[in-house]
Amino acid sequence: MARRSRSASEPTSGSLADLQTEANPESVARSIVLRRLSAAPRTRHELEIDLLGRGIPEDVTTAVLDRFTEVNLIDDVGYARMWVESRHRSRGTARSVLRQELRRKGVADDSIEDALSQIDDEAEIVRARALVERKLPSLARFERDAQIRRLANMLMRRGYSSNVALAAVRAEIADSLSDPE
Repeated sequence: MARRSRSASEPTSGSLADLQTEANPESVARSIVLRRLSAAPRTRHELEIDLLGRGIPEDVTTAVLDRFTEVNLIDDVGYARMWVESRHRSRGTARSVLRQELRRKGVADDSIEDALSQIDDEAEIVRARALVERKLPSLARFERDAQIRRLANMLMRRGYSSNVALAAVRAEIADSLSDPE
């Protein structure tokens, strides 16, 4: 049987987070949360699932997470804003997909909507056009209809509506035809 490799955020044998019968569950929970947060930002929900999955009692989990939230080490609103800004800028992910990702991470709907308010309709179209502009040269060998179809499908896979996708593709293709290079 193959052994699964341990990630940096999992307890190692003999560490505080290696749940032992004599260990104080609150100390263990704090240690786990600190290690997880030092590896990467996390939502409260993600940390809660992790702690409960490691056998930390629910009341201890709640108390530890409440304290970390109180001192702003857990900040779902800030996390959602950072997630939206990063994923939209680096991957061109549309608002609909970002909303789903944050819901899966347990972020409250009002925090999600606050974070998504950073991206207005114009910013979404600009980002969609940038994705099309980057991809268009690799499709030069295809007929115009195939280019439109492939580019629109690429955008829709990233969560853009068909209307936004087609508008961005058509505008970018029109611009590429009018640009003398």
